[in-house]
Parts: sequence; structure tokens; C-alpha cells
Amino acid sequence: MVRFGLSLSPVQIEPVKKVYFLILLAATTYNVCLGQQDPQFTHYMFNTMYYNPGYAGAEGLTKFTALHRSQWSGYEPSFGDGGAPTSQIISMTSPLNKIRSGIGAFIVNDRLGALNNLEAQVSYAYHLALKDTKLSFGLKGGMYSQTLDFDLYRYIDPNDPLLKDQIGKTSQVRPDLAAGVFMQREKYYVGVSFNHLIKSTFDFGVSQRSALQPHMYVTGGYYYQVNFDLRLQFSTLIKSDFTKTSFDVGGLAYYKDKMWGGLSFRQSEAAIVMLGYSLLKDRVLRVGYGMDVIVKDREAKQPLSHEILLTYELPVNPAIGKKIVRTPRYRH
Repeated sequence: MVRFGLSLSPVQIEPVKKVYFLILLAATTYNVCLGQQDPQFTHYMFNTMYYNPGYAGAEGLTKFTALHRSQWSGYEPSFGDGGAPTSQIISMTSPLNKIRSGIGAFIVNDRLGALNNLEAQVSYAYHLALKDTKLSFGLKGGMYSQTLDFDLYRYIDPNDPLLKDQIGKTSQVRPDLAAGVFMQREKYYVGVSFNHLIKSTFDFGVSQRSALQPHMYVTGGYYYQVNFDLRLQFSTLIKSDFTKTSFDVGGLAYYKDKMWGGLSFRQSEAAIVMLGYSLLKDRVLRVGYGMDVIVKDREAKQPLSHEILLTYELPVNPAIGKKIVRTPRYRH
């Protein structure tokens, strides 16, 4: 996988194909060997709102989440100022109990060298109660913006006439749509969602186009109560752009529902360590840290990636609704 900052060999390609190659490179360069366009997050088990609109309001409380990820920390390009990839997300989810529904929203900023992706999405989910199971159907819609900084490119032919007007930053905004189903019980949850259903395209002034490819996400998790103080969570995330498929799998141990730690593995890329701590009354504020240790293709990357997590839950009003609590005796 070629990334920004690496010099390209002087291959002879006709002018239109040169421009197309650079745009295609920008649109598909993020995920290692997969070519997926969406950012990846180590704390996916705390970030379900991003992957599945059916999760909106499913936990029965209002929750805010913020994540910052520094991919391949310390990476420096061989030319230009592209730097290492970074991603940020801010999201919220809240139930609408009177109409058996939930809402959610998030903003994502994803910087990939010369390419910057910005998303603003709103989700709605309808909840069905089936005995001890909650089944949710969700839709997500919003805008997806791409910004290209042509000053960060190193062109094969700087005199190409098709590049004469490509100076500085150029942005385009397109609509986006997703759908998902999410099911949960006290001890486990599972969900499947499909993103970028519209398959919006970005052309940036040239005849060839780069399209948002549909993605499928499958999330799942299981909780196991070891004893009064110790609870385990096993989770997985399967990602596919219908060309390549990869997965994350991991486990966390929660001690008195106040602190946690665990390990995770991302297929063909990294081994991951996660730590976290809950603060304030009723443990409504969570702080987490994740460190990815790259285990494949290390010669092309920096060995470590870092991620910081913050979540905050608003108090539950008993007269309106009740939060799904995995271990009720820990709540006082």
C-alpha cells in the first residue's frame, strides 16, 4: 500500500490517468492492505453509535463519546507536510422512550495526508421489546465532505495541463446514507449495518471519479460475570467493503465496574492494549487509553498508534426510562 510522503517511480502514464491515480490513492489509502475509506478505532466496543444507527438510544440513557486517534505516531513523510493519519469523533445517543425510539448523531474528522474527510451524520432507531430482548432498526443520514490539498502532492509530470487549476485546497460535499439492525440482551449484543448506500462520488474537476464504497459492519459482544467484583467482556468487529474483509477481536476485564483493562487484536496489523477508569458519582465519566503495537509491515510504518477515549452519561430519570444495566448490584 503506497501512502502519501513516499516518492513514486517515474512511470509513464497518460495525463488523465495520472490525475485519476492520485485521487484514487487519496481515497483508498487509509486502512492497511484493505483500502477501506472509513477510519478505524481501537475502542470500537465503546463507539457503536459510529458503526450502527440501530444503536441510537438502545442503552436507555443519554451518552456522549469523544475519541482521538493518532495512527502510526511519529510518522514523517519523505516530502511535504502530510504527516501521520489522525482521526477524531464526537457522538451522542439518547432514547425517546415515549415513542419507543432513539436518536443519535456524530461528527468525524479524518486526516490522511493530502486528503481530509469530514462527516456529520444523524441517526434514528425504532426499538421493539421482545421478552428479554431489545431489537432496534436504524437509519442514518447526513453529509460526507472530502478536501484535497493539491499542494501536498508530488506529481509525476508537474507540467501536465490538467493540473494547471489544481492549486491549494478543494472541497466537495455529498449526501450519505446508512441502515442497521441492533439486538441486545443482558449478557450479549449483536448488530449489522451497511454504510455509504448512496455511493456518492467525488471528481474534483477531472473526468474520473472516486466513489464512497458501501461498507458492512458486524459488531458483537458477550458479558460473563466471574464473581461479585470481576466481569469480562468479549467483543468483535467485522469490517468489509465487499472486496476485502478484516476483523478485530478482544477481551476486557472490569473490576468493580470502576476500572478495566484488556487486549485486542486487529487482523494483519496490530496487537492492542487498553486501560480505563470510571470517575464521578455513579461512574458516569469514563477515561480510556489504547495503544496499538504494529505487528505487520513495520518497515513502512511507525510501530505505535495511540487512542484516547472519553464518555459521559447523563443521569437516568426513573420516571422516563431505565438504563440497561449489565450488573445491577454495582449501581447504588
